[in-house]
Amino acid sequence: MSDQNVVNINEHGQNNFEWRKYIKVGIFFVILLVLLGLIFSNLFVVKEGEFKVVRQFGEVVKIIDEPGLNYKIPFVQSVSTLPKHQLTYDVSEAEINTKDKKRMIIDNYAVWRIEDPKKMIANARTLEGAESRMEEFIYSVTRAELGRLNYADIINDGKSSRGSLNDQITEKVNELLEKDNYGIVVTDVRIKRTDLPAENEQSVYTRMISERQSTAQEYLSKGDAEKNKIIANTDKQVREILAKAQADAETIRAEGEAGAAKIYNEAFSKDPNFYSLYRTLESYKKTINGETVIVLPSDSPYARLLMGYTE
Repeated sequence: MSDQNVVNINEHGQNNFEWRKYIKVGIFFVILLVLLGLIFSNLFVVKEGEFKVVRQFGEVVKIIDEPGLNYKIPFVQSVSTLPKHQLTYDVSEAEINTKDKKRMIIDNYAVWRIEDPKKMIANARTLEGAESRMEEFIYSVTRAELGRLNYADIINDGKSSRGSLNDQITEKVNELLEKDNYGIVVTDVRIKRTDLPAENEQSVYTRMISERQSTAQEYLSKGDAEKNKIIANTDKQVREILAKAQADAETIRAEGEAGAAKIYNEAFSKDPNFYSLYRTLESYKKTINGETVIVLPSDSPYARLLMGYTE
């Protein structure tokens, strides 16, 4: 074998060795990337306000509620999320009968939360299942509680019974949920709307209008009676005041006339002739005017005074 052939064989062997080294390095990096991807793809973060449910072959093995970074076993375990905060559920409308046999449509809503995720999953499976069971209990309790009340007591906010009624419904729904280990708690149940069935609305409105008109007429009658009473009392007081004023006026007038007569007597008794003259002149005012014709003897006192004779 020539030297040239030996050199070519050595170079070829060296090249093969380098290629095998590169392939091994590439495989190592690929494996490393796969492992890193596998690790990172199986990391999960637990956030504030949520539960992380770890299942292994479908069975719940762990529930994590503390915020932080966690890891699950690849291909074996799976992770799902449940809310830790309070949730609102709009309960479907339902028709109930009141104590006085009236039909009503009730519309509720509920505020609730998951207290024990493991119990909730074991008995209700999903959020939708928990809400379905909760709705059944709310309807059952609401129907029983409102069935003990009359229609007017339910819709009359003035009696302030709505608040205690909501509290009673909430308490009894929680008792049923706890009894069946559903792992959820209802914070509040509220009746947000009460309606009548469409076929009953017009008759109820007509009856309400009639009752209001009757009440209005009663108020008007009471008002008229009170008005007449006030007018009668006022007229009586006016008559009494006028009578008293008239009596007081007569008394004052009599006292004044008596005082005037006394003054006249005292004044005229001092000069009888002057008094006679004064009275004669006063009579002239009443008997003589522009058309008066008097026929008197010339020697009568009256004529003498007219003609200026004083003796």
